[in-house]
Amino acid sequence: MLLLLAAHAGVAAAIPWWQRRLGRAVWVVAALVPLAVVVWAGTRAAWVLDGGEYREALSWAPSLGLAVDLRLDALSLLMLWIVAGVGALVLLYCRYYVERDAGRQAALLLAFAGAMAGLVLADNLFVLYVFWELTTIASYLLIAGRGEAAEERRAARQALLVTAAGGLVMLLGFVVLGQAAGTYRISAIVADPPRGGTVSVAVVLILVGAFAKSAQMPLHGWLPAAMVAPTPVSAYLHAAAMVKAGVYLVARLAPALAEVEPWRPMVFAVGLTSLVLAAWRALRATDLKLLLAYGTISELGLLIALLGAGTRTAALAGAVMLLAHAAFKSALFLSVGIVDHQTGTRDIRELSGLWRRMPVLCAVAALAAASMAGLPPLVGYLGKEAYFEAFLHGTEIDGHSQLTVVLVIGSALTVAYAARFLQGAFGGRPGGAVSGAERPAAGFVAPVAVLSGAGLALGLGYAGTAAVVGAYADVYPPGEQGPYALSLWHGFTLVLGLSALSLALGAVVHLGRRSLPAARRLPDVQGAFDRAVAAVDRLALAVTGRTQAGSLPLYLTVLLVTVVVVPGTALAAAAPSLGSPQPWWSPAEPFLAVVVLTAAAAVVATRHRLTGILLAGAVGYGVAGVFVVRGAPDLALTQFLVETMTLVVVVLVLRRMPARFSPGRTMTRVRLVRAVAAGAVGALVTCFALAASAARPAPSVSAGYADRMAEAGADNIVNAILVDFRALDTLGEISVLLVAAVGVVSLVRVGGRGAGRAPDGEGGAGGGLFPTAHWDEPVQTWLPGAGERPGGERSVLLEVATRLLFPSILVLSLFLLFSGHYRPGGGFAGGLVAGQAFVLRYLVGGRADLGTAVRLPVGAIAGSGLLLAAAVGLFPLALGGAPLESAVVTLHPPVLGTVKFATSLFFDIGVYLLVVGVTLKLLSSVGVSLGDQARGPADDDRDAAGRAEREGGRP
Repeated sequence: MLLLLAAHAGVAAAIPWWQRRLGRAVWVVAALVPLAVVVWAGTRAAWVLDGGEYREALSWAPSLGLAVDLRLDALSLLMLWIVAGVGALVLLYCRYYVERDAGRQAALLLAFAGAMAGLVLADNLFVLYVFWELTTIASYLLIAGRGEAAEERRAARQALLVTAAGGLVMLLGFVVLGQAAGTYRISAIVADPPRGGTVSVAVVLILVGAFAKSAQMPLHGWLPAAMVAPTPVSAYLHAAAMVKAGVYLVARLAPALAEVEPWRPMVFAVGLTSLVLAAWRALRATDLKLLLAYGTISELGLLIALLGAGTRTAALAGAVMLLAHAAFKSALFLSVGIVDHQTGTRDIRELSGLWRRMPVLCAVAALAAASMAGLPPLVGYLGKEAYFEAFLHGTEIDGHSQLTVVLVIGSALTVAYAARFLQGAFGGRPGGAVSGAERPAAGFVAPVAVLSGAGLALGLGYAGTAAVVGAYADVYPPGEQGPYALSLWHGFTLVLGLSALSLALGAVVHLGRRSLPAARRLPDVQGAFDRAVAAVDRLALAVTGRTQAGSLPLYLTVLLVTVVVVPGTALAAAAPSLGSPQPWWSPAEPFLAVVVLTAAAAVVATRHRLTGILLAGAVGYGVAGVFVVRGAPDLALTQFLVETMTLVVVVLVLRRMPARFSPGRTMTRVRLVRAVAAGAVGALVTCFALAASAARPAPSVSAGYADRMAEAGADNIVNAILVDFRALDTLGEISVLLVAAVGVVSLVRVGGRGAGRAPDGEGGAGGGLFPTAHWDEPVQTWLPGAGERPGGERSVLLEVATRLLFPSILVLSLFLLFSGHYRPGGGFAGGLVAGQAFVLRYLVGGRADLGTAVRLPVGAIAGSGLLLAAAVGLFPLALGGAPLESAVVTLHPPVLGTVKFATSLFFDIGVYLLVVGVTLKLLSSVGVSLGDQARGPADDDRDAAGRAEREGGRP
C-alpha cells in the first residue's frame, strides 16, 4: 500500500517532463497507476470480502505514538475501487478533452488520486487528516487552473476556505475522540467505542467537517461554484472522489458513534434536508453542470443519511448507492463534457436534438440517468429498494415512517431532474433547431460507456454486488427483520409500491415543472458567503488602517512592550530563583562586553547610516568574540560569516538611501518610552535566561548528544546536532530561509517597477550614501565580466585580488563543507563562505561578471539544495528506516585508500547549495535592482562615452 501511494507521487512528479515528450499519450501513462491499484485491490478482494484485512505501518515517532498506519478492509476496498477505477477512466477521457496545460492537469489529477487512496486506507485519525487536507489542496489547484480567470480564482478560494475550515473543526474532533478513546487508531476506536460527554462534542465537530467536505447544506455553496473547473475535474473530484470523503468518514465511524447523541439527528437532519432542497434547486438549473452539481449535493445527503443511520440494511443500501452514484454521476458529468466540447455550450436553452447527432452518447447517458432515477434492472434500483426497506421497516430508527416519506419525496425529485437532464441535453425543444456538433470519437465516449455499463452490470449481477457491499454492512447486527438481501425482485411489496410511487411522482413533477414555485427563493448561500468574505476584507482594512501607521519604531515598540507585559507578568508572578550566576569565566569577556555595549550605544547615537551599519556589525563581531572565548568555534565562525554577509547586503540596500538619517523630530517623551521599553526587554530576557538555567527540571539533553556522536560518525557535536540529531529542525529552517529569500526578491521587484531613478542629491547618485568617484579606465581586464562596467567604476587592485582569491575562497568553502562533521565548518558555514566569494565577484565586476561566474539558474541551485536535503530525509523510508536516519559508510576505493563518511553529508551538501543559491538570488535582485535604481542620467552618459572609446571613437 505504501508503494502504491509512493507510485502516485513519483509518477505525478514526472508527468510534466513526460508530457513534453509523449504529448497526449501521457494521459495513458498516468492512467496506468490507478489501473494498477484496481488490479492490486482485486487480487486481495477475496480475502478482504471474507472478513480479512491487510495492514501496513511506517513508524514516524514511536515515542509520540505517530505512525503511518494503513489498513485495507471491506469499506476501504470499496472506496479504493471507486477512487482508482473512476480515476483511470477520467484520465483516459482527458486524452480527448484536455487541449492545453496537459502535463500540469495530469500531474494534479494523479496526485489527487494518490491522496484519496491514502485517505481511504488510513487507519490513524491524524494520517487521515493529512490526506484529507492534501485532497483539499489538490482540489484548489485543479479548480483554479492557472488562475487566469477571476471566476476560477473565486471558486477555488471558496472551496479552499470552506473545506479547510471544516477540516480544522474535524481535526479538533479527532483530538477529542482520540483522547477519549486512548488511541488514534481508527480500527481500535471502532472495535471499542469510547463513551462520555466529550464523545458527543467530538461527534459534532467531526460531522461538521464531513458535511463541509461533502457539500451539505448550508455548507454546500462551494460545490456549484466549483463547476467552473474543467469537466473531468468535476467528474472525478466533485462526483466520484473528493466529495465522497465526508461520506466515507461517516461510514467509517458510524459503527462506533451512531448510538452517540447527536449523531443520528445530525446526519438525518442535514442529509435529508440536502436531499430534498438541492434536488428542488436542480430542477431550475439551466446549466447542465450546475444541474448535476445540485443533484450531487442531493445524493450525497442521501448517502450520509443512509451510512450514518447505524443499521445493517441502511449501511447495505448506502454502500450500493455509493457504487451506483460513482458510476452514474461520473458518466453524466463526462457526457456533459463531451457535449460542451463538441458544441461549445452546456446551456439547456441553447441545445436541441443532440440525440440525432450523438446517438451513442445519448444512449449511454440515458442508461446512467436511468440508474440515477432508480429504474430496474440498474444498480440504482437495487439501492432505492434497499433504502426504502431500511427506513420503512427500520424500527431501530426513531421516526422511521416520517423519514420514509422524505425519502419518497427526494426520490421523486431525483427522477424529475434526471428526466430534465436527458431532455435538456439531448432532447428537442418545440420549434428549436438541431444543435450543430461533430460526432465525438469512440475513445472519447468509451469511458462514459464503461461507467454506464458498470451500472447495468452491477444491477444484473446483484449477487456479486451483494458480496462486495455486504462485507461492510455485516459490521452491523441484522436487526429484527433479519438480514436484507439484494435482489431485482422481492415480489409485490410495499417497498415496490414506494419505488413505483416515486417514479410516478417524478414524472408528474417533470411534466408540470413550469407551474411549480421557483427554487430561486431558497436561501442564497453563495451570496451569504460573498458578503461574509467582503465583511472580513473590510474589517481587515479597518484594523490595518488603524494599527499599521507605517512607523517601524512604533511597530518595534509595540512588540517590545508586549514582551515586557505578557511574559514579564508571568515571570514576576512566579518569582523564580535566578541562581548564582558567575559574572564571567575569562578576563577577555568583560572587555568584549564593553565593546558590544559601546558599539550598541553608538549605533543609537550616530546620525550617519554607514557608520550605524558598521557599528551594528561591531556588535555582532563582539558577540562572535564571546563565542571564541567560551570555546564555541563553530558558533563563532557562523556568527562572523553571517555578520559579514549581512553587512554586504545591508550596504547594497543603503545605496538607495540618503547618507544621513533624517533630522530627529521625535518628542522627548516618546524617546523615553522607547528607551525604557528596550532596557526592560534586555533585563527581562536576562532574567528569563537565568531563571531557565536555575530551574532546569531535568538534565540537559546535550550529554546524550555527546554520548551518541559515535553513532553519527562525527567528531563535531555542533554539526552532528544540525544534520543528524536535529536534522528535521534544520530542514525547516532552510525552508524558511528559502521562503524569506523569495519574499525579499518579490518585494524588491514589485517595489522597483515604478520606482524610476533616484533623484540626484541626497539619496541619489550625486549625493547618496557613497559619493561617486571617477578615474581613468583600466586598459587590461582581469575578470571576464569586468569589461562591461564603465571605466570609472573599475578598480584594477580589486580585480586582481578577486581573480587570485576567488578560487581559493571556493576551495575553502568546500573544505568547510566536507570537514564539518569532524571539525568546525559544515554546509551552512561553507555556503556562506562561497557566498562571500560571489559577493566579491559582484562588487568588483557587477552583474555581468556574476553572470559569467554562475551560469546555472540561481533559483535552481537553491531549489535543488532543498530538494536534496528533503530527499536525504525521505530515502531511509524506502529501506525500512526512520526519516532523516543516517548511516556511516566505509569505502575502499583504489589509490585513495579507506574513505569513511556519514550519509548525513549529503544533507549538508543540500544546505550548502541552498545557502549559495539564496546568496546569489539576493545579489541578483537586491544588488542589481537597487543598483539600477541608484543610477542617474550622468551615469548613462559616462557609460556611453566609455563604450565609444572602446570602439575606437570619441563621444
